[in-house]
Amino acid sequence: MTKKFKFEGRDNQQHEQPGDGQPVSRNKKVSLIKKSDREIRLNKFIANAGICSRREADQLIEKGEITINGEVVTSLGYKVTSKDEVAYKGKVISAEKKVYVLLNKPKGFVTTMDDPHAEKTVMSLVQSACPERIYPVGRLDKDTTGLLLFTNDGEMTKKLTHPSYEKKKIYHVFLDKEFTPADLEQVKKGIELEDGPIAADAISYVSIDDKRQVGIEIHSGKNRIVRRIFAHLGYRVIKLDRVVFAGLTKKNLPRGKWRFLSEKEVGFLKMT
Repeated sequence: MTKKFKFEGRDNQQHEQPGDGQPVSRNKKVSLIKKSDREIRLNKFIANAGICSRREADQLIEKGEITINGEVVTSLGYKVTSKDEVAYKGKVISAEKKVYVLLNKPKGFVTTMDDPHAEKTVMSLVQSACPERIYPVGRLDKDTTGLLLFTNDGEMTKKLTHPSYEKKKIYHVFLDKEFTPADLEQVKKGIELEDGPIAADAISYVSIDDKRQVGIEIHSGKNRIVRRIFAHLGYRVIKLDRVVFAGLTKKNLPRGKWRFLSEKEVGFLKMT
């Protein structure tokens, strides 16, 4: 049976407006702070600071790139407290508060931390969100709109971007011509692209009255995968909007606006 998609907040039916990066007053900022004297494994401390994932932190420790109170530490089981001075490449690491920001990305913004050649980047839309340095979780290309999560939680980022976790993403696709039932079935069963086979987790028409609009659920993180799927079958994507990311929706989140995740949402992402 073909899965039916219901889209929340279908603001993509209207004309695009440049985002101003303002918050939506829905939730307070969620922060997780380590108790002052509690011991914590060194790799977790590094990951909590937003430097990298725990596994990558282990590699930094083994390479001798981490110092504690001025001394190189290579023991993976080493534990630290807030009284210890942990440094990476000579710079002291702070145990930052964990921040989770959800943006409804407008068209025309590049997903990059720093690109001197880009006129507009997504970071300009969330720069007022918090003093912590946050990073986009995955990416949306310049012309794609919709949900983009930002955080300084390295473990969370890895969990949401690694293909093995199969986090659900749903896109609302506008095509240049009607999508045939035969092609819909083909995408459902799987097609062969230049970098390997790919199949949608679910796909259906958004409206029975307009077969140029398709909803597709996919967990692959391959570059421009949705556009390439339709291009392979001879279609051109006119507009592409990500409406669901890892269970998060853009309900009550206008284009160009951001909000903090609720404690419930953060807990859900950590559990799944």
